[in-house]
Amino acid sequence: MFQNFRLAMAWLHTWFGLALGFVLMVVFFFGALSVFDREIDRWAIPQSRFAPQPMPSFDKVLRPVFESMQPTKESIERMKDKVDGPMPERFDTVRRWGAYTTHRDPVLGLFAGYVVPNAKDPEDGVWGNRTIDPRTGAALPDDRLKVGSRFFYPLHYSLNFHWKNLGTWIVGFAALMMLVALASGVVMHRKIFREFFTFRPRKTTQRSALDLHNMTGVVALPFHFFFAFTGLVIFAGIYFPVSHTQLEPLHELHEKIEAQETGLPHDRAGVAAPLASVDAMVAEAQRRWAAQGMAGEVGFLALQHVGDANGYVSIYRAGTDRIALVGNGIHFKASTGELLREDPPKSAVDGVNEFLTGLHLQHFRHWLLRWFYVLGGLAGCVCIATGFLFFVEKRKKQHARAGSQGARVVDALAVTTVTGMLIAALGILIANRLLPEALPAGWPPRGDLEQYAFWGAWVLAMAHAFWRSAPVAQGRMAPAWREQCWAIAAMAVAAVLLNWVTTGDHLLKTLGAGYWPVAGVDLFILTGAALAVVAARKLGRRARVVPAARIAEAAHA
Repeated sequence: MFQNFRLAMAWLHTWFGLALGFVLMVVFFFGALSVFDREIDRWAIPQSRFAPQPMPSFDKVLRPVFESMQPTKESIERMKDKVDGPMPERFDTVRRWGAYTTHRDPVLGLFAGYVVPNAKDPEDGVWGNRTIDPRTGAALPDDRLKVGSRFFYPLHYSLNFHWKNLGTWIVGFAALMMLVALASGVVMHRKIFREFFTFRPRKTTQRSALDLHNMTGVVALPFHFFFAFTGLVIFAGIYFPVSHTQLEPLHELHEKIEAQETGLPHDRAGVAAPLASVDAMVAEAQRRWAAQGMAGEVGFLALQHVGDANGYVSIYRAGTDRIALVGNGIHFKASTGELLREDPPKSAVDGVNEFLTGLHLQHFRHWLLRWFYVLGGLAGCVCIATGFLFFVEKRKKQHARAGSQGARVVDALAVTTVTGMLIAALGILIANRLLPEALPAGWPPRGDLEQYAFWGAWVLAMAHAFWRSAPVAQGRMAPAWREQCWAIAAMAVAAVLLNWVTTGDHLLKTLGAGYWPVAGVDLFILTGAALAVVAARKLGRRARVVPAARIAEAAHA
């Protein structure tokens, strides 16, 4: 089929990259934004614009909030078909309470799991969640969307398409094929070291796009390979669900044996029991960490089998000074505060898995490294975008002569994916600042409206891309690239101005106060606006030069 192995790899690289590049573009871009997801949350929710807080007192602050919680309506709706009989009006049997925070979180997210009577699978349950101000315990409005951590971040790994985990499967397949594309790309480019330093921006669009594609691919090759691989490792339990399918009986037996060995009960005893002071347990855990030379704050706090004699409290140290997310778990009997278990050092396999997971999710305290993550993600976006451009530029004249629409369709999809994605991201930020604090009765929740704005803006960008793609079928550049760059610049400035108008937090104020979460987001948006203007101007000049060159060629002929 192919004359040699290198040509086979070139075919593989081209068509796998084209077919899955649209997915990987979303993964890379929103993965880059997710590095600062908590900061984007603070920009989107002005009520959370205060300093990060440690885990508050459980006895005084968290317990009253947990006791007032109930499952969300969405969780109850999803569970209705999994129950024999009607759902109860109130859920009183609590399976689990939990609270998780990081060094970047001013607000605290809580979750609670509840046992559902007559559930077809006893392990299934319903869940409630709440976001509070940890200084007072006051709840933030339930309709506020955490744009960074609850929309951009899951979009990065699931496309926010949760039906049967299909989005996660699509991203996983794209990551697997990305490893193939990276390997085939290395085989294709025999002069890989030379291409590290080669970029000719004044050459033709095809030549400069290929140079930039090669350069960004080579520079960030270890980054791209590592994150594709570790992403697959993190979701291995979904992609290879052996323990919950073929080996489910063995899996359940293992959990029960593990519970016996660790002293942490697997099931409820069915006997009611009071809850001792969790604050005293936290103090004891912190004393033990300090004695080991690892003094620190609580990162994750969980209560299992709440209100039952088999209940226990698990306290994990925040991992801001290490790669692992959380660690050094210490477990206490909930009714007495008696120490049940202190987790031993991780095995070699668990340690490697924890290290790779933590390095991918990067919740550690290292700002310079976090920015390298952002640059690596954006380099991936540039690599994919220039791959699209090269594909179209190489084929559009040939397709124009043959009357084919292939290049036109690919170009329109590339515009939709590259600039359309930026328009969608800015659309949700603008909607976040334009929507009133109190919505009229009967309207959808505020967070839903913000998501509608995101998808609506993306659909409009796609419609515009296809509408303005006709010149590609004639061998010319689509004006949609330039026009959407101008739209990005205008929307970016509008988002920053709306943040100022609606909150009073303009750049001079946030920079003067040293409040970098909001100032940083504003500066990042304005930097994007500046780059969009530069790109639009360059595209405009190039569009004018090409017709002039064709006129000169015709006159010479």
